[in-house]
This record gives sequence, structure tokens and C-alpha cells, in this order.
Amino acid sequence: MPAEPLGDGSKLRQTVAVLTTVAHISAPFLTVFLVVHLSAPTLANVGGSSLSSNVMLLGREYYQTAFGERYLLFIPLAAHVASNITKRIINTRSASPRKITSTLSLAAYSTLLIFLPIHFYTHRVFPANPSPPIFAVGPSEVDYEFVKTGLARFPWRSWVLYGGLIASVMIHAVEGAQIIQASHFASRKFRMRPRTRKIVAGAAVVPILAGLWTLSKEPLMVFASLAERYKAAFTRSWVYRF
Repeated sequence: MPAEPLGDGSKLRQTVAVLTTVAHISAPFLTVFLVVHLSAPTLANVGGSSLSSNVMLLGREYYQTAFGERYLLFIPLAAHVASNITKRIINTRSASPRKITSTLSLAAYSTLLIFLPIHFYTHRVFPANPSPPIFAVGPSEVDYEFVKTGLARFPWRSWVLYGGLIASVMIHAVEGAQIIQASHFASRKFRMRPRTRKIVAGAAVVPILAGLWTLSKEPLMVFASLAERYKAAFTRSWVYRF
């Protein structure tokens, strides 16, 4: 009789249960980050880039401090990703894990493998490059004028990348919230249909994209020298070079 991947079936179930718990516990930390991070572009609808930049700088006190970035963002993100990938690898039974073509999985992998790496390197790593012509754009200088410069200089690429990232993240968040709710609060019998979940995700995406649209219509309020440093940071990414 062939051996189970992790010994007997009970050990496999226990391991999967632990990994599921890790994935569910890490999710609220990521949700708080998303609320803080995405409130800035959303508020551009009422206060333009000035309000967005102020809110973003305040938000960084939560997720870009030595403690916050490590323990409230990176560790929960790593735990969330690692637990779900490990669960998919070790659990080979037909009933689980869910198909890689599910809405939840497609949104997760498109975020993890495409949109998030490009966003992180473009907005965090490349602007910090000390070599010319970037000269290490400081964190206080990477505000929503940086976003506006990207939207003005690289419009279709910026819209595809921002739109794809926001849509993927929101779809995954709504689908994941449904799974967590069903796992822990099944007695309440509250379940959204697939169409309803898509509507909820769309309702979350619209004000964020509307805020970006508002920002794109504003004139650039940045010195030409800094705008060139912004452009150099963008073009460090292959996406913005072709």
C-alpha cells in the first residue's frame, strides 16, 4: 500500500489544519495594510494628490517602520503565501486543495507573480537606488507626485499595472473572506453567491481607480529635476522600457 505524503491520513489532516489556521490568522494583518495603503488613492476623490500624499505618509507610520514593516506586513505576507503554497504541495487528494483555476487562486497568483513584484520594485526598490540619475529618491519624495508622473509618462502601462494589481487583490480578498467566514462562522449561514462576490470586489475597486483618475487629471507639481529622477526609477523596470 503506498505511503501517505506525510505518514498517515491523520497527520496530513492535522498539518493541513495548522496551515489553514496560519493562512486565516495572517489575513487580517494584510487586510489592515490594504485599508491603510489604499485609503490614500481613494481619498484623492475628495482632496486630490495633496490629501493622498498626506494620508500615505501617515500610513507609512504603520507599515514602513522597522517594527511595522517586518511584523505587521512582511511576516504575515510570507506566512500567508507559504502556508497556502505548502498546503497545495502536500495535500494531493482530489477533494482539496481547490483548483488552481479557481477565482481565488488566479487572483492570488497573478498578484504574487506579476503585479506585486513589479509594484514593489518600481515604487520601493528602484527609487532608493543611489546611482545616477536616480540619486536615491527619499521616502518623503516618493509621494503621489511619483504616481502622477508614472500616469503621465507611462499612461497605459501604469493603468494596466495599477488596475490589475487592485483588481486581483480585491477579488482575492473578497473570495478569501468568504472562505474564512464559512470556516469560522458557518452557523450564521451568510454566503455570497459568485456574482455577488464579484460585485462587492468591483465596488471596492471603483473608488480606488476613480481616485487614480482624479490624480491623472492634475498637473504635475514637481521640479523637472525630480521628475527626471522619477522617470529614471520607473525605467529601471523592464516594463517601462519597451
